[in-house]
Amino acid sequence: MTQITLVVDEELDGLRLDQYLAESVENKSRSYLQKLIQDKRVSLNGKYCKNRHLVKMGDVVEVSLPEPRLLSGKAEAIPLEIIYEDEDLLVVNKPQNMVVHPAAGNETGTLVNALMYHCKGQLSTINGVIRPGIVHRIDKDTSGLLVVARNDVAHQGLAAQLADHTMIRCYEAVALGTIREEKITVNAPIGRHPNQRLKMAVLHEGRPAVTHITVKERFRDHTYITARLETGRTHQIRVHMAYLNHPLLGDERYGGTQKKFNLIGQVLHAKSLGFRHPVTGEEMIFESKLPDSFQKVLITLRAQMGKE
Repeated sequence: MTQITLVVDEELDGLRLDQYLAESVENKSRSYLQKLIQDKRVSLNGKYCKNRHLVKMGDVVEVSLPEPRLLSGKAEAIPLEIIYEDEDLLVVNKPQNMVVHPAAGNETGTLVNALMYHCKGQLSTINGVIRPGIVHRIDKDTSGLLVVARNDVAHQGLAAQLADHTMIRCYEAVALGTIREEKITVNAPIGRHPNQRLKMAVLHEGRPAVTHITVKERFRDHTYITARLETGRTHQIRVHMAYLNHPLLGDERYGGTQKKFNLIGQVLHAKSLGFRHPVTGEEMIFESKLPDSFQKVLITLRAQMGKE
């Protein structure tokens, strides 16, 4: 446990206790500090106070920071849909509503927990104990194909293909609105949203991001598309589609909410995955079928248009 003692100066006089801590304690979020106050790990002049208590110049604030708890993946007997497997890698069809690797708030039930059980811990170590074998990720509410490395040699070979944009990653999705163009290439850099830390955004100072979009089918108020990633930024397809004013159906974070379909997330599926085997050199391509929830959306949209 780490103990911090602070004395309120004139500059921060009159702030709420949680605001004062947010200004004074580095690298800790305000919500984390509010939790410390609630857990009576913060005292003001020797007494425990609430978040809203106002501090005064000369007040002594003592903070007890708990030691950080190291996360590590634990093997769990969770069923996996394995498309392909050999001694170097495996290709998995991840279901919607599954997190890829453990993190605060999602320490169990992840793809990594399932992989550790299935592979008996024989996964690449390049990304550490939290992300063993994980070469690339897809969002919790996105379904579809991922390649997993069982050793470091395979991991390095697959990562190199991601870096030089030779790995094929094609998604299918349903977007809001009718897209008139047959094909669109979005070349717009992506970075962390300046005001909402859980979102990404198109930013001039962001990292390069390129998505190639092809229309598959048009409906009255929706468009069924294929999106091929050239780069792989966080939320890339979701951000680029919102940037085009065609957010993905069900994507509440980026403006694609539509309750009438009873969705649990965005209608986005990683359908095709292609790469060169990092050990044998064989060219490999994999396809997965659309999940039932995605197919039901298409059936509903086609019915609205009088299609079979």
